Amino acid sequence: MSLSNISADLIWEITRSHNSYLVKRKSGGGVQFSRDPLNLTNKHSRKYAGFVNDKAVGVVPGEKGGVVVITKKAGSINKPAARYTVAFGANKTARKTYKAIARQVAGYRSDLLKAAVARASAIRRSQRAVKPEPAQKLRGNAAKKAAASA
Repeated sequence: MSLSNISADLIWEITRSHNSYLVKRKSGGGVQFSRDPLNLTNKHSRKYAGFVNDKAVGVVPGEKGGVVVITKKAGSINKPAARYTVAFGANKTARKTYKAIARQVAGYRSDLLKAAVARASAIRRSQRAVKPEPAQKLRGNAAKKAAASA
């Protein structure tokens, strides 16, 4: 949210205790999270709040695997669909994906570089197929009984 006559700090002070992205939990010491798609760590803080900052970065899963990096454009305040997006497909190696994300974020907001790569890594890890667990091998007397009966 970037209005020419209102500072981002003022917007944060007004909306930090109540906004649509805020998730409050009484358990765990009253921890607060954020559902903002442009928040890389899902922590409710000024640094990571995408709706407040003029420059914000988001990493979300792609439709056909891979990850999509979303950055805010300065001129698209009222047009969320006009955000700048870059997709990294599932067929690209993880190392190349992380390097490309790091390069893109470093030129835009270098303080979010580690968080963006960590988020992309977690998304890529969740997209991997789960290996089936092998059947447990019989040991001791149970193995002897099974060998004798077979």
